[in-house]
Amino acid sequence: MGLSQEKLAEMAGFHRTYVSQVERRVANTTADNIQRLAEVLSVPVSRLFQQPVNK
Repeated sequence: MGLSQEKLAEMAGFHRTYVSQVERRVANTTADNIQRLAEVLSVPVSRLFQQPVNK
């Protein structure tokens, strides 16, 4: 979506390092935080669990 980790974190109210850890799958997150990320990204929660499409 063209957002930096820093911008996504700011929009969701998280610290940038937390977003990085979630993205790299080294930190667990809560259902509430997953919902918040989905809302910020304007996608359904299920989209956050799909494999990325290789271009």
